[in-house]
Amino acid sequence: MEMKQEHKPCEVKTSDTLYKIGMFAAMNHVTVKTLRFYEEQGLLIPALIHPDTGYRYYTLSQMAVLHQITALKLAGFKLEEIANINSGADEIAVLLKKKAELLEKIADITRQIAVVDGYLAKKKTGLSSPVLIKTIPETTVAFMRIRLESYDCLFDRMPEMGALMEKAGCECALPEYCFTAYPEPGYKDGDIPVEICESVVEAKKEIGDLKFKTMPEIQAACVFHKGSYRTFSESYETVLRYIEENGCEIAGEIRESYIDGVWNKDDESRWLSEIQVPVRRKTE
Repeated sequence: MEMKQEHKPCEVKTSDTLYKIGMFAAMNHVTVKTLRFYEEQGLLIPALIHPDTGYRYYTLSQMAVLHQITALKLAGFKLEEIANINSGADEIAVLLKKKAELLEKIADITRQIAVVDGYLAKKKTGLSSPVLIKTIPETTVAFMRIRLESYDCLFDRMPEMGALMEKAGCECALPEYCFTAYPEPGYKDGDIPVEICESVVEAKKEIGDLKFKTMPEIQAACVFHKGSYRTFSESYETVLRYIEENGCEIAGEIRESYIDGVWNKDDESRWLSEIQVPVRRKTE
């Protein structure tokens, strides 16, 4: 007996085809619980809720809505922000705001990584502190612009500035901030241009070589140096390598801030200085 199998043509599904919630969840790799939660939040309402059974049904066109919700969640959007977009808020404005927030988070994380790297550098080099990028606030300074025969002559010139500051009636700011700034980068054997600076409460009338100015706030890669100034090169090598390895570049005059030194400590090993290198992020 010859057997014949009847073949029925496949039904073509249209965009109006309804899928039960379980099938729709499986198709989109989410859970039924997730779909019910999105419904509660007003993010994705079923195309049909059967009045007798309460079964939820979805259409293929709603997959695009679910995809958008998933993508925006991955981008860090909160559900209320997604709901605002779905309800007609200016999508471009919302996206730009979120991008700005994410870039700020990246900057925060980058700063945190820089601190960790600084401690790693400390362990490798034996420095008394890690390299740290920090904000140095705006300050008004009394300063003298001079040229030195050698770096060793620096502290011979400082008493001269102190006398002029006293004559001008200067009051040093607290906390004290005494430093030298080097207008020209790199080590020099002689004829070294330098500015000796002391933070003051307010500017006074200029006297002789003593002048006043306001120095702007800067971001600087900083490292503390303990001991003789003759070993400054070791700390400079560390901070400059750190700047290069962390995607930064020098963005101003390098400063050497003197905290303890020959004027108040007889033992060189107790001298404390801070090298401050203004930096900015490199642009591609």
